[in-house]
Amino acid sequence: VPGHNRWHPDIPPAVTVRPGSSIRVECREWTDGQIGNNDSANDVRDVDLSGAHMLSGPIAIEGAEPGDLLVVDILDLGPVPQEIGDAPGQGWGYTGIFSKANGGGFLTDHFPDAYKAIWDFSGQAATSRHIPGVKFTGITHPGLFGTAPSPELLARWNARERALIATDPDRVPPLALPPLEESVLGGTATGDALAAIGRDGARTVPPRENGGNHDIKNFTRGSRVFYPVHVPGALFSGGDLHFSQGDGEITFCGAIEMGGFIDFHVDLIKGGMATYGVTTNPILMPGNVEPRYSEFLTFIGISVDHGSDTNHYNDATLAYENACMNAIRYLEKFGYSGPQAYLLLGAAPIEGRVSGVVDIPNACCSLYLPTAIFDHDIR
Repeated sequence: VPGHNRWHPDIPPAVTVRPGSSIRVECREWTDGQIGNNDSANDVRDVDLSGAHMLSGPIAIEGAEPGDLLVVDILDLGPVPQEIGDAPGQGWGYTGIFSKANGGGFLTDHFPDAYKAIWDFSGQAATSRHIPGVKFTGITHPGLFGTAPSPELLARWNARERALIATDPDRVPPLALPPLEESVLGGTATGDALAAIGRDGARTVPPRENGGNHDIKNFTRGSRVFYPVHVPGALFSGGDLHFSQGDGEITFCGAIEMGGFIDFHVDLIKGGMATYGVTTNPILMPGNVEPRYSEFLTFIGISVDHGSDTNHYNDATLAYENACMNAIRYLEKFGYSGPQAYLLLGAAPIEGRVSGVVDIPNACCSLYLPTAIFDHDIR
């Protein structure tokens, strides 16, 4: 069944399953194979984002109605089983720093050019020829799954995101990505239906009320998610599988990206949105599968622009940016280039925390870097 790369209620379901079913979903890597296992970052620099993300689905859940909660349990997931090949997920994955002109990343003003690291998988461990001296256990998870929006919800998304873009329409990178007819995929939709999906379908880059691109690294085996249902059948879709990721996925293409499989169990809570007060976003119960790292170096950031010595009021985004830059500058003293350290923080299972947002004027964020991932002592 063809994939799709927009959110729209009229994308036809690929399959219908009953509540209580266990299913396997096979997923392409999110750029649909535009990135190769090589030593050049030109493919990251030139990647065409008009076709991203490549999603599998939609999966219709029999009996699901607006106002229900879709209960999704992750039973298992991973790269393509026992295969070595040219596609991400066939024994390898990648982390990319997007160029500022093509989406950028969290630290794009510090690192405006494209870079890439290839990671080789061995069981649960990842190593990279591009970032030597590092080996860590991945927390495999999907970056993106969600339910389809209703026509009304879709219209709200488009209106508010266009309003945001209008505040600075020429910004690079842009403030948001509006609907785009170029490269649209609508599953099995054709004709006028496909044209409507291209005209109004929401791009899949941000998370929204339906779930979407959360990039939560602890959404792994054993997790349970309660998704709001906005359309009949729920129309559950997703992909963007990650072998590992640090909190924040700071390079934008910051996880170890891969294709592979994910096994779900699905069920319904009838009327669950009203019963549990779920008016906007899903609720997640994280699984208990994660690496056992217990020793960390912790880097701290506050909401000050140190370049201009300008204070910002309780800006947690700026505080986490500073925590990341403090970690990068430290790692540079241990032989890593700035881009290598940036790639590492996007891919390794770092922990990012909002530590304080009440001590005006400075928000405080912290970044916990596990020391055991290095084959040398960075302490």
